[in-house]
Amino acid sequence: MLFSQLPLQAAPLTFDETAFREDVKTLASDAFGGRAPLSGGEQKTLEYLTQAFKSMGLKGAFNGEYLQAVPMAKITADQSMVLKVGELSFSPGEDFTARTQRVVPKVELSGSDMVFVGYGINAPEYGWNDYAGIDVRGKTVVLLVNDPGFATQDPKVFKGNAMTYYGRWTYKYEEAARQGAEAVFIVHEDAPAAYGWGVVKNSNTNTKFTLVDGNNNQSQVGVMGWLQYTAAKQILAASGQDIEVLKAAAKAPGFKAVPLSVKADLALNNHIERAESHNVAAILPGNKNADEAVVMHAHWDHLGQTEEAGKTVILNGAVDNATGVAGVLALARHYAALPEAEKPARSIIFSAFTAEETGLIGAQYFAENPPLPTSKLVAFLNIDGMNVGEGVDYILRYGEGVSELETMLSDAANVQNRQVKADPRPQNGLMFRSDHFALAQQGVPGLLFMSLGDTDPDYIAHKYHKGADDYSPDWQLGGVKQDLKLIEQILSRLANGSEWPKWLEESDFKTRRAKDGR
Repeated sequence: MLFSQLPLQAAPLTFDETAFREDVKTLASDAFGGRAPLSGGEQKTLEYLTQAFKSMGLKGAFNGEYLQAVPMAKITADQSMVLKVGELSFSPGEDFTARTQRVVPKVELSGSDMVFVGYGINAPEYGWNDYAGIDVRGKTVVLLVNDPGFATQDPKVFKGNAMTYYGRWTYKYEEAARQGAEAVFIVHEDAPAAYGWGVVKNSNTNTKFTLVDGNNNQSQVGVMGWLQYTAAKQILAASGQDIEVLKAAAKAPGFKAVPLSVKADLALNNHIERAESHNVAAILPGNKNADEAVVMHAHWDHLGQTEEAGKTVILNGAVDNATGVAGVLALARHYAALPEAEKPARSIIFSAFTAEETGLIGAQYFAENPPLPTSKLVAFLNIDGMNVGEGVDYILRYGEGVSELETMLSDAANVQNRQVKADPRPQNGLMFRSDHFALAQQGVPGLLFMSLGDTDPDYIAHKYHKGADDYSPDWQLGGVKQDLKLIEQILSRLANGSEWPKWLEESDFKTRRAKDGR
């Protein structure tokens, strides 16, 4: 039987709207303080989720335990720092941001040589190396966000308008570390970054979290920074360079890095707390192939608190991502309540991960330390923001030509008379900005279910990572209901079937999955 011809095997979803609303209202309440990891809000969240799973009769997924400890450091940078470049001085939060994932009390740039390295990409498969012919060891690199495909809008350059992983800020820091750079400053612009400076500020000037390795993360760059466009323009001008001329050069093949005549000074002082955050997961054992599992997940964390207009504002993250967690709980309730004879053949692991907002940390740790070997994990289904308004006649597909799960998505959408639409903003790189990406890096395919700016045009500009992302009793939830029904179709099909969805040839993850014999 062809994979695309497998029947949909799904019991009708029983959706408890009252419970869904209560879950979101509670998790996104001020009492939970914005659900920052390693805070009182985390403890409240863990207790709430653990009790919810217990009340359903589900057991903990980690050898019977609900919680998976994630070793982390909580790093708070002193925001009185000043970035000095030659005669120029820049203010944190307004002109630049700087943080570190090294677990050290201080990172210092003292007369650090600066180099403009274009997009900071080394991609042999695209014939592109911005670091060719330049030694950046111990230096400060300045680079552009996104990739040359977006800059040129040429589908023959990288993937054109669709962002590749080479365009993500996480990659920029990773590659610069491999090149031996001490500091990185990414030049921010709204369009290529896919969000405004306010998102960068809120995401990088508060307390941050990191996994901790055996060497206190010394292999990472010392300074992970962003620059406002105007600040970058001034820095480059001080070296006799025009930022627009450099941008034009950087998007052309054969670009050569440009050493700058100015030097950088910065003292980044950190308050460090070592602690454990936690992933939460429960398991519904399969009644036939219990050693194989589908993972249904969302991230429970948000950004805690921030300062807006001189006032402390709690970032409650109602849509992002209390709705996703509530969606996972709704699905868990449905499956847990099924008669034993109707329980799925394969196990389902219902998970809520920590520290997604700080770089997919909880998902990364889960993927590297899963409750079952990755060779036994069939797929991941990730909810990151739900449509709390009316239902729509489409479902978004993030990525194209990635895995056979796209066929399942199309089949489930057809049952609802909905069309599958390509990501309308492929330049935003959403494929790389949610937890399923950390899991995909371990070779397991997945689908992202995200509805943010497509159904609420004000969301990205006015609510995303801001105090306005609050629960409202006026939410209609038509979109939530239809999407949970669609997800349940796919989840049941995976959990009741025997097929293993494969990565397609175009995927970057196929080799990793092949090592698991899949």
